[in-house]
Amino acid sequence: MHFVLYTVFGCLSTCYCFIATAVHSEENRCDLLKQQLQSSRVSVQITKTGFHRELLTTVELRPDVPSGLGVLLIHRWPRGVYVDPFQLATLSQQSHWQMSLDSAVDLEAAAHQAEGFVTRVYPAVDGPTIRVTIPFHFRYHQPRYDGETFTTVEIEPPQLLLRTEGCLQLSGSEPHATVDAPCTHSNASTCPWVRLQQQERGPVGVGLPVGDGSLVAPVSAGTLLVTTLCCVSLSTRMWKHRIV
Repeated sequence: MHFVLYTVFGCLSTCYCFIATAVHSEENRCDLLKQQLQSSRVSVQITKTGFHRELLTTVELRPDVPSGLGVLLIHRWPRGVYVDPFQLATLSQQSHWQMSLDSAVDLEAAAHQAEGFVTRVYPAVDGPTIRVTIPFHFRYHQPRYDGETFTTVEIEPPQLLLRTEGCLQLSGSEPHATVDAPCTHSNASTCPWVRLQQQERGPVGVGLPVGDGSLVAPVSAGTLLVTTLCCVSLSTRMWKHRIV
């Protein structure tokens, strides 16, 4: 009888130790994740000139990056730009990041005919500094009728999301929010991520030349009719002269 009781107590003690160790390990992983969020920084820079540019995103993490840390950058692009999925597919094979798009991108649409879109970038984490360069292109914009010959397109910095495999209970992560997002670029299942709430820097604006619509004089129906009749009359005279 005593042997049975000792055996039961021993098993319970062992199970308790395993559970306590697992909980302690998870708490440590979650603490490391929160520390990363408290000191992480995201900045963007637009490079190159013209209508074909590159967006350089830099993520600065703490030096003590925990193993298995996942990083997700969510870019919300304005309607005035587009990315080429075929170009990105080739580039991602040569880079240390993968990307997914939330919708199809029309490469030919003008800015006023297009919609904004979202990309999710999953960079590889091999140190405290992560850099991702994404090529993008500006769309054609409608002329302006206020005398201005430039328009501004603003690109917001991406949202930074972090996660670790060993941290499942992400409650109490304020001021940061817990959200569900795809685990990988090719995975339809979702995982819990912690999103960095505070953005130190605002959008980056780029001025683009556009046509001056005020230089185009309106043409009335009467003016158009007179112009057409004059052209027809002139053409008839030239044709008769050619026959003679």
